[in-house]
Parts: sequence; C-alpha cells; structure tokens
Amino acid sequence: MTVHSASDRKPAGGDKRERILDSAERVFARHGFYTARVAEIAREAGVADGTIYLYFKSKDDLLISLFESRMERLNTQLQEKVGAVDSAPEKICVFLNSYAALAKQHPHVAEVLTIELRQSSKFMKEYANPRFGDFLRMLARIVEDGQKAGELDDGIPALVAARALFGAIDELVLAWVLGGGEKFDILRAADQLGAMTLRGLEKRRQP
Repeated sequence: MTVHSASDRKPAGGDKRERILDSAERVFARHGFYTARVAEIAREAGVADGTIYLYFKSKDDLLISLFESRMERLNTQLQEKVGAVDSAPEKICVFLNSYAALAKQHPHVAEVLTIELRQSSKFMKEYANPRFGDFLRMLARIVEDGQKAGELDDGIPALVAARALFGAIDELVLAWVLGGGEKFDILRAADQLGAMTLRGLEKRRQP
C-alpha cells in the first residue's frame, strides 16, 4: 500500500496546523520520534490533544506532514539559490552548500529529516515521498543540463549522480547533527564535497 501526500487530506485552518507542525518539529528533535508524545506536541502548540487529530490521523501522519512541509520549503529555497548562478558546476556547489547552510540554520529540521524520519516504518515503507522526488529531480536536472552543455561527463546517468550527491551530503549533515554541530564545519565540508564531486563529473577535454 502507498500512502498518498498528507497535504491531499488536510482540512482548513492553516495557522493552527502550522503551529502544530512547528511544535512537532521541536518535540521530535528534542525527544525522538518514538518517545515523543502527541500530548506534549499539543501542549507546546497551545491546543487540546484532540485538536491534533482534526489535522493528522496519527503521529506517523504528523511526521509525514512535517516532512512534506519542510521539503517543500527547502525545494523552493534551493531553486532560488541555484537559479542565481549559470553553469552546472556552480549550481551543484551552490546546491550542496545551500542544503548544508539550511541544516546549520535550522538544526531541528535537520535532525528530523536525517534521524527521526527513519524511525517511522510507515514513512520508510509506505509513503510515496513526492517532495523528495522533486528534490532529486531538481538536482538531476542540473546534472543533465550540464551534460548537454558539455560541462559534465555524460557517461554518468543524471539521476544516479543526483542520488550519489544526495547520499553524500545527507551523510555529512547526519554526522554533523549527531556531533551536535561541533565536530566539523558543515559548510566547509559541503564545499569540499562539491570540489571532490566535480573532479569526477567534469567533462574530460581531449588534448
């Protein structure tokens, strides 16, 4: 069974819904998904426990909705950042650095995206994940455009490159989150990843 987008079934009342999502983000990051209690999320949001279930079917549904909301926001910001530069190598570096910068600016979001989501079996097994699909397609499109322009090696499938890039930056952000943001500079690491990646993706010029 596939879980469809939680946004397809949300009722009216966006302000209160957003307040619940903001509270869930903090509570999930603070206590972890499994030990977080819906009652605490409701208390932090300033709503009755039952109000949560007017907007979300379960704690898993709340987590999925939180993911959709944050990924939609992330995709919009990344699109704006990469749209400000021209070449594919520049776009890849900006994409990676911007992803890392957003994680640094919003560590609660980074913790939810890299750690807490993986604790939900419903998310991992049943959720269709459309926002993450948009994220990957955006990155794959950058690679594909660079290949068409002769900037990047066209021997590597664009989607494979996009998944590899995401896997690398996701691992860096995960390690940074687990280290409390103190073990290394996540922005410098993102720049180093970009430089390393481009050496492998660059189009080799014939002598």
